[in-house]
Amino acid sequence: MPVVTFDRDDLDTLLGQKVDLETLLDRVPQLGADVHSYDEETNSLSIEFFPDRPDLYCVEGAATALRSFLGFEKGLKKYPVTDSGITLKVEDSVKNVRPYIVAGVVCGVSLNDSAIKSLMELQEKLHITMGRKRAKVAIGIHDLDKISAPFTYKAVNPDSISFIPLAKTECMTMREILVKHEKGKAYAQLMEGKQLFPVILDTKNNVISFPPIINGALTTVTENTKNIFIDVTGTDLNAINGALNIVATALAERGGTIQSVSVESSSKLTTPDLTPRIKDIRVSDVNSLLGCNLNANQICQTLDKMGYDSQIISDDAVRVNISATRLDILHEVDVIEDVAKGYGYENFGNRLPSSQTFGSELNETKASNIVRQLLVGYGYLETTTLTLTSEEAQFEKMRLPESEVVSVLNPISEDHTCLRVSLIPSQMALLRKNKHRDLPQKLFEVGDVVIDAVRHKRLAVVNISVKSSFTEIKSLAESILRDLSVTYEVQSSSSEMFIPGRGAEIVSNGKTIGIFGEIHPEVITNFELRYPVIALELDVEAITEGKLDRVA
Repeated sequence: MPVVTFDRDDLDTLLGQKVDLETLLDRVPQLGADVHSYDEETNSLSIEFFPDRPDLYCVEGAATALRSFLGFEKGLKKYPVTDSGITLKVEDSVKNVRPYIVAGVVCGVSLNDSAIKSLMELQEKLHITMGRKRAKVAIGIHDLDKISAPFTYKAVNPDSISFIPLAKTECMTMREILVKHEKGKAYAQLMEGKQLFPVILDTKNNVISFPPIINGALTTVTENTKNIFIDVTGTDLNAINGALNIVATALAERGGTIQSVSVESSSKLTTPDLTPRIKDIRVSDVNSLLGCNLNANQICQTLDKMGYDSQIISDDAVRVNISATRLDILHEVDVIEDVAKGYGYENFGNRLPSSQTFGSELNETKASNIVRQLLVGYGYLETTTLTLTSEEAQFEKMRLPESEVVSVLNPISEDHTCLRVSLIPSQMALLRKNKHRDLPQKLFEVGDVVIDAVRHKRLAVVNISVKSSFTEIKSLAESILRDLSVTYEVQSSSSEMFIPGRGAEIVSNGKTIGIFGEIHPEVITNFELRYPVIALELDVEAITEGKLDRVA
């Protein structure tokens, strides 16, 4: 989760009064965060916020929330928005490149070193979290006095425009930035496959930004900057609007005045739009979910502490005005959660449940634990691997025909394109990663496979050594089945992952419940291994059915 470090003096300035450390350490966790650390030498406090509260990723946002929570202010903080008179024209050329942009202006900002560090930290944390490393949202912050409106957002040939990027003195084309600049190298993949690159220009054709990669050095923000232009580009209009609102209001906490920009494309937008959203909650739902007995007036008082404006509209209904920076409020239940925080978790008491219940392990969990104990006793090391894998690892490398799998719609890499149907390939991949280690390596995993979109629990065992043989894995399989009192018979397996004649199936009550054998040399080579490997895979649920109590 994001950790934000505050200078205590800066926080007190934004709060409008000094708050002692004990109060902060006591009250901040009640707001829904964890105090990470306090550095007495630098007088700085680090707080770990939940990922659903991007409005708290900076000292300004945290101060706004704490002023309400500590009772210094009540209700929704309102930020007036005036018209800047600035127009941002969006050309159709960006539709297939990076389609959405919003912008705003904050005038009369008072910046010092702490404020600039906080602003940069907020920008990067928003990029990493809600911005999905700039793929979904990218934010540009500029000194407005160094550029001239109106502005244009368009897509251009990457070799046709050159400018000096932020933190550099050398002029580069947009294509050169991707190979020469540190940020260009880090985010070059976002431009892969694109013939045109997005750019924001002012009326004199000065480059303001090459989103989502880098700003121009011309608009660098310093302590002398008083007026700021903010651009936010991305692939999700709601997300970029939310990011703009968070950055603009953070700057307003530094004494700035927010002004809107007219964004002109196929439709016209005026941003930022800080109009509160409205949700109605029922008093009966609040009391039912929280187990308390609050009336409508008490609920309004708790919401005041959490930075909302609220009005009673009936004995059983409260209308809630929600800040435009609260991107986490999606449902009435989210508001009710904040009622709990405003009421105070300490006020719920610690009563024992009115009825006694006794939990017990699921049969699947019992079976897994029993099998783990057996394998550890046989001298094997337990491992855990990802359920996500690839068709290549599951089938091609194992010399098996492809079968139906649950595929990932938008995989993040070629190695994570589907859910596995067998555990043995995952263990083979683990042997490959540890091929530099001493032999023998005896590994096992009790994990999930997904077949026909249904999860099943399996056991997989692998053993790599100079002397690994079919006899050894057969003895292990028989030992496991004996210790679990399973009635079974062994039949020859035709699976091509095994050496012909050295693979077997385990059949119980007419059903195949497992396979074992000596891995084919071609499979071993596919996983870049050089020694014999033996493997076993069993259906945990099948081999322990009806035998859990006896074995345990």
